[in-house]
Amino acid sequence: MCGRTDAERPAAAAAFTHRQRPARFFRRRNADRAPPHFRTMELHDKELQAGETLPVVIIGNGPSGICLSYLLSGHTPYLLPNSWHPNPLLHSKLGEQPHLSLLEQDLEYLCEGLEGRSSNPVAVLFDSLLLPDSDFGLEHTSPLEWRYEPERAVPHLVLGKGPPGGAWHAMEGSMLTLSLANWMELPGLKLKDWMRDKRRNLRNDRATPAEIASYYQHYVSQMSLEQNFACGTTVTLVTRQPDSGDGAPPCWRVSGLQRREGEVLGDGTSVSEEVPFSLLAHNVVLATGTHDIPARLGVDGESLPFVCHSFWELEAAICRGELDQSSDPVLIVGAGLTAADAVLAAHHLGTPVYHVFRRSVTDPALIFNQLPKLLYPEYHKVHQMMTQQQHRPPSLHEDAQNPPSSSSSSTASSSYSGYLSFPRHKVLRFQPDRKCVLESDSGLRSVVQVSKVLVLIGAHPNLSFLDDRGRSLSIDPAEPVSCRRNPIDVDPFTNRVVAAGGPGMYAMGPLVGENFVRFLKGGALAIASDLAKGQGEARDGGEAVLPRRKWLETSALV
Repeated sequence: MCGRTDAERPAAAAAFTHRQRPARFFRRRNADRAPPHFRTMELHDKELQAGETLPVVIIGNGPSGICLSYLLSGHTPYLLPNSWHPNPLLHSKLGEQPHLSLLEQDLEYLCEGLEGRSSNPVAVLFDSLLLPDSDFGLEHTSPLEWRYEPERAVPHLVLGKGPPGGAWHAMEGSMLTLSLANWMELPGLKLKDWMRDKRRNLRNDRATPAEIASYYQHYVSQMSLEQNFACGTTVTLVTRQPDSGDGAPPCWRVSGLQRREGEVLGDGTSVSEEVPFSLLAHNVVLATGTHDIPARLGVDGESLPFVCHSFWELEAAICRGELDQSSDPVLIVGAGLTAADAVLAAHHLGTPVYHVFRRSVTDPALIFNQLPKLLYPEYHKVHQMMTQQQHRPPSLHEDAQNPPSSSSSSTASSSYSGYLSFPRHKVLRFQPDRKCVLESDSGLRSVVQVSKVLVLIGAHPNLSFLDDRGRSLSIDPAEPVSCRRNPIDVDPFTNRVVAAGGPGMYAMGPLVGENFVRFLKGGALAIASDLAKGQGEARDGGEAVLPRRKWLETSALV
């Protein structure tokens, strides 16, 4: 059994016997192979001449890429006649030009005065239109209607390593997601309605990762988007092409490998092969997500074999029987949802836990202080543990080098025995003898003996196909790209990458700080709107900005 969480996938509590195991656990599966019923478009199947340029290439086929593909395929949002929005200012603005689609309207004007849980204004706007007042637990009808207008479609290609749905296919099982189900649906297909067809007894507003992955894959088929998706593709290089001198605008070259099935063996199995491809595109959209490369502390001893950076490694150790009630404590570093899942897993097993994190337990930015207690009881339990079982720094009469114990907690009696939190602490170093040196923000040090360490402090996206892994595109080019600390710097109303070194590069989703599917849809709206307005300006000027020109080159054709 394995498990993992994402910004929207959350709830792992752990038990490891068949009888006790809760329905919230899931395990990793091979996300790189599309299920047999999904027909992925193979690049070599395209009957196009070499040298042509595709209007848009989207790198990443998770919910960000899927939503953008839906909008670029001609599905257009309009204001419903006689519709109503609970925000009177937005309602008034929407009524000023009801004949225009949302893609044609001034998004910056519509965003003025809106507030929400996202820092990206178009994300707040689109969320308020798709799910009015959902933050208050209300389910108002959306004032939008979707019209299919094929004449608005922009030819595009969506590249992804696995089947449509991205990282959701790296999970399976029945663990509940953090977000309410309707927060993770995409335009045009109600997730709850789809779930009712799959699940006879729908008793919870939170879906499972397996259901969400299946929903996204079904969405692509239901909306007839398959022809835009090339699965099994790994992008290895994105470069800006110089001006050809023939008056054509500069473009981007996207190179990589596509996995496809090769020769069928005698036992019926087939040998897969990777075929190089090279695409030319006027516009490139970065939609890869940010959970590829675990973040590191950068301290001495972090590469020692007992120091891990993945929840999977904890579960593997549990499966191998390496951890039990008699083990030395597991040290968990981090105060996010994945760290909380690790706490729950180890605590349920009875393995002692030391929990180290930089923030105070009362810090409003701590995710546990933002989650409703009734919806997320498992995370409320972790927050209680963090609060009630805090390490008490040694007094002048105590030896700071002695390992802390539950007796040094701030609560004499507790139902959370075997757990000890270290708020406002950092790790100084790990030692080969499995001792870890911790330091509080006041400078006091503690040394703890551990069996294993899990450093769960987030992750960085894999942008190895960009120069310097995309650092120059971030808000702080001196630091790696990070969803929470250092996202890619984009124009807030178009999602154009500010430091791209040329027009035609966009970024969306977690790369620009949007962890939740609920809000990443705003990035799709911003990009589709910007591209649509570019097309309109080109038509008015008598020339095409997004021509359907030569776009494919593969080594198989050369």
